Amino acid sequence: MKKDDWFQIREAKEEDTKDILDLIIELAAYEKMENLVTATEEILKDSLFHRGVAKALIAEYDGKPVGYAIYFFNFSTFTGKAGIYLEDIYMKPAFRGKGYGKALLGEVAREAVKRGCPRLEWACLNWNKPSINFYESLEAKHLDEWRTYRITGENIRKLAGEE
Repeated sequence: MKKDDWFQIREAKEEDTKDILDLIIELAAYEKMENLVTATEEILKDSLFHRGVAKALIAEYDGKPVGYAIYFFNFSTFTGKAGIYLEDIYMKPAFRGKGYGKALLGEVAREAVKRGCPRLEWACLNWNKPSINFYESLEAKHLDEWRTYRITGENIRKLAGEE
């Protein structure tokens, strides 16, 4: 999908791994969470391109990466169908407000439509007002009644009985 002659969105390829990691680190810096990034090029290559646990799109301007989206399929027992969970969407600050982020999210939405997914979901940090305003302008709904939980590291092993 092309937005204009300089901007394009395409599926990521294995050779994009370093650019994807660089953009992930930029997103983490924006979210003040750089210390939480443990991904490496090798881990991303394995996850995205060898095991295929998620899919990635690259947004380019004049052939240079300026944004990305990573998503994967989840499942709703209520609908009996797969949905898409958008793990990350990021556009470099200089390219925001030009419709490129909407175009990138639109590509993920096209994949949802193509696959018959009734839901496209993601999370957004409470303090990220620019993103919240953007999502609400698309008529995305904030789900107040749901609370996200996470268990990590040693606690996963403990729960698995592998203390």
